[in-house]
Amino acid sequence: MQWKEVTTLEEWDSIFEHSMERGQVILKHSTTCPVSANALEEYEQYLKATPNGKLDYFLVKVIESRPLSNKIADDLNFKHESPQIILIKDKEKYWAASHWAVTSQHLRAVLD
Repeated sequence: MQWKEVTTLEEWDSIFEHSMERGQVILKHSTTCPVSANALEEYEQYLKATPNGKLDYFLVKVIESRPLSNKIADDLNFKHESPQIILIKDKEKYWAASHWAVTSQHLRAVLD
């Protein structure tokens, strides 16, 4: 399974709405941060194994898509961090982790 990059507010609005039907996982990723690079590797490692097929997986590049990143934080009423992974259900933050806590092992424990 592969993540899909989200780049527009309209895509986010659709994901946010779709969270009423199934869980949505978003990794907020900084392309200039080594900790974030590690989190992305862990996310991809999780997705290469046997990820939960009942969830959709996305990535937001926080520097390149700052307004989008800010809107996600506003809509979820949740402080932005980077890297940050968020599971969204029913238009709410259901679970989140940031920095070194974004590991494939942690993702398996929570998402599977």
